[in-house]
Amino acid sequence: MNRDFKKIKPVKIDKNLIQLVGKDWMLITAGELSSYNTMTASWGQMGVLWNLPVAICYIRPQRFTFEFVEKADYYTLSFFENKYRKALNFCGSKSGRDFDKAKETGLSAFETELGNISFAEASLILECKKLYADDIKENKFIQRDLAGKHYPQKDFHRFYIGEICETWIKK
Repeated sequence: MNRDFKKIKPVKIDKNLIQLVGKDWMLITAGELSSYNTMTASWGQMGVLWNLPVAICYIRPQRFTFEFVEKADYYTLSFFENKYRKALNFCGSKSGRDFDKAKETGLSAFETELGNISFAEASLILECKKLYADDIKENKFIQRDLAGKHYPQKDFHRFYIGEICETWIKK
């Protein structure tokens, strides 16, 4: 692992998780160093399911990162300080089909001990082993207006529940 990080248990994350995901955002990344993609996300959850620490992320099928997460056994969630907001904006608005996001943003990709991809500039990294995936379905919305508001094109997300296997925090 990058020597700038130390391993902690998921229960030792001392940050507001709603703030981390919803306001600070994260990068979802999958693949290997020679071929990976990352995207910015502001939807997700962390908690306990099936007696395991888990993180849930959401990806629309048309996103380039989708095919990488589909093929991989793991994905990473990387969180950053506010000074990287411009990089996160880029990674959320440009496709990895058209741009080398690390090169364009100055982020430094590296491979973790488990062989997953994250970034040296991250302040917190969660390595997640996929446990379950499913698609959000229009007919399952109890509050029907949410489907129309968030999915006018009917491009529903797939969600991935991953066991948080490793947690790394910047020293």
